[in-house]
Order: sequence, then C-alpha cells, then structure tokens
Amino acid sequence: MSRCSNKTHHIGVKDVLARLKSLSAAEEFFAALGVSYDPKVLNVSRLHIMKRMGQYLAEEDFSGLPDQVIAARAHAMLERAYEDFATSSPLTHRVFKVLKDHDPDNPATPGRAFIPFDSALKPFEKE
Repeated sequence: MSRCSNKTHHIGVKDVLARLKSLSAAEEFFAALGVSYDPKVLNVSRLHIMKRMGQYLAEEDFSGLPDQVIAARAHAMLERAYEDFATSSPLTHRVFKVLKDHDPDNPATPGRAFIPFDSALKPFEKE
C-alpha cells in the first residue's frame, strides 16, 4: 500500500465536508483523509471508488455531528469504498448506470423490448 506522493496533507477536521467538496483528484481524497491505497487498484477503479464513497456519504446524516466525528466517518467510508474494489472488479459492484443497465444477471425490464438491428432491416414477410 502506498500514500499519495510525498506531499500528504491531511484536511483539518473543521468543515471537513466543505473541504472535501473542493478536492478533485482521487489521490487528494486519500491524502486528505489519510487512507492508504495501492496505486494499481486506484488507477483501475478510481471513478468507481469515488462514486461508491459518494453513495456512502449520501446515506449518512451528518447534521449536528462534531467535525471530528464527520472526519472519522468520511475516512471509514473511503476505506470501505476502496476495499470494495480492491477485492473485486468494478463489474461486480456496478455502481454506474451504464453497468447496471447491461448486467447479464439482471434481464431487461418488461415493456422494454429489445429488437436486434439486423431484424429491423429485414423486409416484412407475408404470412
């Protein structure tokens, strides 16, 4: 496991959510929250990890909590999101809509018929 380069800088716990919103690169989140990671895992699954962390954050109600507790929970959520993808592939978790829509284990919903393009081009046959 590695840390985001040698310029690791932790976010102060004060207004941690606002500060996290100002970050852009996945490595910045890992550095800010002090979460170790393997660059190989992050290079393959960065968008999936960040999306999953966002899902975890959205499930929480942080109102009224002290900044230190919020920072600790954000740290735990990033670790959890990272572990989700460090131990299995993005196709296993399918966090993005495009992957959910094309899940071979989840057939198309009724009312959304699939017509192969080749059959649409065939002339109509008379019975």
